[in-house]
Amino acid sequence: MFSLNNKTAIITGAGSGIGRAIAEVFGSQGAAVHVLDLDEKGGAATVGEIKTQGGEAVFIKCNVTSQAEVKKAVEQIVQQHQTIDILVNNAGIAHIGQADTTTEADFDKVVAVNIKGVYNCLHESIPFMKQKGGVILNVASVAALVGIPDRFVYSTAKGAVAAMTLSVAKDYLKDHIRCNSISPARVHTPFVDGYLANTYPGKEKEMYEKLSKTQPIGRMAKPEEIAYLALYLCSDEASFITGCDYPIDGGFVRLNT
Repeated sequence: MFSLNNKTAIITGAGSGIGRAIAEVFGSQGAAVHVLDLDEKGGAATVGEIKTQGGEAVFIKCNVTSQAEVKKAVEQIVQQHQTIDILVNNAGIAHIGQADTTTEADFDKVVAVNIKGVYNCLHESIPFMKQKGGVILNVASVAALVGIPDRFVYSTAKGAVAAMTLSVAKDYLKDHIRCNSISPARVHTPFVDGYLANTYPGKEKEMYEKLSKTQPIGRMAKPEEIAYLALYLCSDEASFITGCDYPIDGGFVRLNT
């Protein structure tokens, strides 16, 4: 079950964190994984780990905010594999701020990566998926579902990702393209460690525990836990699922009081 043999997969932002975990799991299940990221070192590390485990992977340096770069990357992949079976739109950046404290530059930057980046990948990949169907998985966030303090533009962008998921799922039913999203709560990634070190120097452990306990389950998710849900939704076993969002949040959305 959950085999991705003979599947060609694109995973954006797979140089670290959730994207890397998804890439590694997909590689272990037989997919030909294409890691799209700006981080050459991180992307190479992901590819190296997949190959070490006997999988197939390629790193392509790509800025998802540039449609030209995405187009070039997708064409390169199709030239080799003739098709795209799976697209995981994971690349994204975070931001802390409220509506009146978010600068125009920061707003534009988050929108460019988290919204336009997803659009660019959809725009360039869907024409090839139309040939025989495919699966799209967008990484949204619990920030699209509930109010979270100081996450104005991040919540805005992830809300857009959730809306795009529904639109794409509806528009391409006839083309046998499924589109779903997942909405993680806090996940323990290098980003979290960096955020704590920069924002709370000397209090990293204390703040880590505090953030962990905002999930009713009492801890942050592990990246691989997100990856296993992604694997299911992108596998043939989930062939009856489209137009859905899946919170993976330790009870954050429905169990917080």
